Amino acid sequence: MAEQQQLQIGNIRSIEIETEMKNAYLDYAMSVITARALPDVRDGLKPVQRRILYTMGEMGLRHNVAFKKCARIVGDVMGRYHPHGDQAVYDALVRLAQDFTMRYPLIDGQGNFGSIDDDPAAAMRYTEARLTEIAEELLLDIDKDTVNFYDNFDGSLKQPGVLPAKIPNLLLNGTAGIAVGMATNIPPHNLNEVIDAINYLIANWDKIDDIEVDDLMKFIQGPDFPTAGIILGAEGIKQAYATGNGRIVVRGKIHTEEAGGGKSRIVITELPFQVNKAALIERIADLVRDRRIEDIGDLRDESDRQGMSIIIELKRGIDPNPVINQLLKYTPLQSGFTINMLALVDGEPKVLSLKRMLQLYVQHRQDVITRRTKFDLEKAKARAHILEGLKIALDHLDEVIKTIRQSPDADVAKERLMKRFKLDDLQAQAILDMQLRRLAALERKKIEEELAELKKTIKHLEDLLKHPKKILGVILDELADLKKRFGDVRRTHISEGGTEEQPTEFKAEDLVQEQPVLVSITQRGYISRVPLSSVRRTAGGSKSVQTREEDAVQYLLPANTRDTLLIFTNKGKAYPLRAHQAPDVERTPKGLPLNNFLSFEQNERVTSAVAVGDFSQAEFLTTATMQGRVKRTPLVEFDGIRSSGVAAINLSEGDELGWARLTHGDGELMFVTEQGQAMRCKEEDVPVQGRTAGGVYGIKLNEGDKVASMDFVQPDGFLLIVTAKGFGKRTPIKEYSVQGRNTKGVSTLGRDPARGGVIATARVVNEDDDVTIISTNGVVLRSRVANLPKQKRTSKETAVMTLKEGDAVASIARLESKNGSSAKEASAKEPKQAALPLNGDENKKAKAKSNQ
Repeated sequence: MAEQQQLQIGNIRSIEIETEMKNAYLDYAMSVITARALPDVRDGLKPVQRRILYTMGEMGLRHNVAFKKCARIVGDVMGRYHPHGDQAVYDALVRLAQDFTMRYPLIDGQGNFGSIDDDPAAAMRYTEARLTEIAEELLLDIDKDTVNFYDNFDGSLKQPGVLPAKIPNLLLNGTAGIAVGMATNIPPHNLNEVIDAINYLIANWDKIDDIEVDDLMKFIQGPDFPTAGIILGAEGIKQAYATGNGRIVVRGKIHTEEAGGGKSRIVITELPFQVNKAALIERIADLVRDRRIEDIGDLRDESDRQGMSIIIELKRGIDPNPVINQLLKYTPLQSGFTINMLALVDGEPKVLSLKRMLQLYVQHRQDVITRRTKFDLEKAKARAHILEGLKIALDHLDEVIKTIRQSPDADVAKERLMKRFKLDDLQAQAILDMQLRRLAALERKKIEEELAELKKTIKHLEDLLKHPKKILGVILDELADLKKRFGDVRRTHISEGGTEEQPTEFKAEDLVQEQPVLVSITQRGYISRVPLSSVRRTAGGSKSVQTREEDAVQYLLPANTRDTLLIFTNKGKAYPLRAHQAPDVERTPKGLPLNNFLSFEQNERVTSAVAVGDFSQAEFLTTATMQGRVKRTPLVEFDGIRSSGVAAINLSEGDELGWARLTHGDGELMFVTEQGQAMRCKEEDVPVQGRTAGGVYGIKLNEGDKVASMDFVQPDGFLLIVTAKGFGKRTPIKEYSVQGRNTKGVSTLGRDPARGGVIATARVVNEDDDVTIISTNGVVLRSRVANLPKQKRTSKETAVMTLKEGDAVASIARLESKNGSSAKEASAKEPKQAALPLNGDENKKAKAKSNQ
């Protein structure tokens, strides 16, 4: 045999590498799954955590004794039960002591155990630890044969396969771990709520199959994180509790304060679970540096022992809500938490529902209490048996003493006592070991009282074992004691997520500061925006728009940064663009090509635009062409249109789309032609058609004439016309009678070639409105309508804008009125349409000149 073994030494056995790789990897995978990364459903602990707590229990490190160095604890854990790296053991110990990681810390640490800023803990030679009081409940009764033990790595010691776990630790503290091919992520919960749910489960134990997740959620609202925060919505919670898998959205706690001087500040006092505070602050700083968030003036961390406080100072006049939305979208201040309730059940990984998890905990406690009861019963019976022997001895004291004195040695004395008084070996030995002081009368009484008490205990324990349902009552009593000693208030608030006040997803407009602006579109298709407040009223016009060489502003559109711009082209198409996407002139003075945002075809140019804040603000979008065709289309048909554009009207050959207006269906329309014809008709005379329809004739044109403007009528307003050479007038609308559709209308032009010859543009305005008139060379005139000449329909026009040779009027935009009705408020009755204000160096010069 020895010769055969000697021959085998050094021999090489060939095997298939695929087979070996498969077997070796499976062994490794199962080791990681069952002995490293996943917790046991019964005590909620991974093996290394269980070994740390058990070792500390063996060392006597209770909550009320002196601390002991962590290096000593780690050394004992490694040497006794966990033959792995010391840093891994220490890291696990540190996490058990962190109050921002554990909802109910299991280790009481003294020294630096890290922080929510992800600062590392001090070296184990400096820190000290002991068990917390609640951790002792995990170890309670472990010395009463309540759980199974198995050999340690070298067979020299026994270690528990699971702890008795009086507390439902898996739900209370949760867990996270990555195994091979699977992972677990269970959130922490509130002790009071979990115990109330267990009480309900036990109360309905006989009909447990009828318990639904809604029944349990009456007690357990949802996860309760140590860092508090806000959970948005309960749908993800319910799904996780029902199936074991789900996703919730957690948001930090934020409020705003007035900082004085027209400034506001945002204060963050709570963070989502496992969010690094220092990393969050760095992320916010990066967003400010990259100008993705532009309205933050200062950022600082004022957290101290009293609590967390991250202060974000905003610039003057900034609304904090869009900034908060930006923080929630671009930083971990709002984070998703994926729940995967995976745990080991009888050594196998299983995804568990909330009810199943609670049921397995109760079953574990039933087993522990049953085994504890049997242990206590055997111990009580053994003690009672001894006491009965002692009582016999005391009843025959003189004879016992005589027997012992007459015996040559202890063995003979034991045999004589056993034979004379019918005692067994244990009872006889107890009599021999009894001290003389116990012969006193008082000691006799104590023995009798102890025996009587033991008989009651034995009866109670036997009754528990005969009636297993009574063990459920014991569990209820123990849980009531835990709730009284360790129960606390919920930290994490659960709100109705997905609401307008607390959205879980953000639209583009939610991230934008609400601000009235003027959007400029040039003849070459460049777009930009500027705050409406920077457009000043001027007497004769100022050069205020920076454009590229051989380019000029064609349209100015009053809008709000949260609006959607519907941009219409000569080819009858409509394109959507968010107003905030138009580049700010302070950053991009000459704007950017619309082709950067929209997919225009060749020779396609912008002819009209409207700003829509809400697609329910108007009923119709009324469009008109150069050849006088018109139609009404439900505005909602343009909601959510693709960026590549959709048909807004079907055009005849040679025709172009020229105007688009928001209307309500019960108003009137005004058509003005280049040759000076004006026709007023009822809107209801224009048919409602789909986007691809071609419309009907709105005004009958003379030969060679074209439509110069289409607008909606305000009965008390004025028709403002401006010729190509800058002459114009405003005429009361009442001078234009209502006519039928497809008529020529009446003349409204003075017919003086020196004053312009043809009408360049026209708008219906109110007397307290402002208007901005823009020329092809970028000259802007902002004026009060009341300051413009008021004349009869047949009167000649007067100069309203001074133009240089070669320049011509391009368009008119109606702006915010003095009485406070903003362009946005007026948009339900009128569109917001085209031209641009002061900016760049010329803006500064204009401001300096106005201040002199």
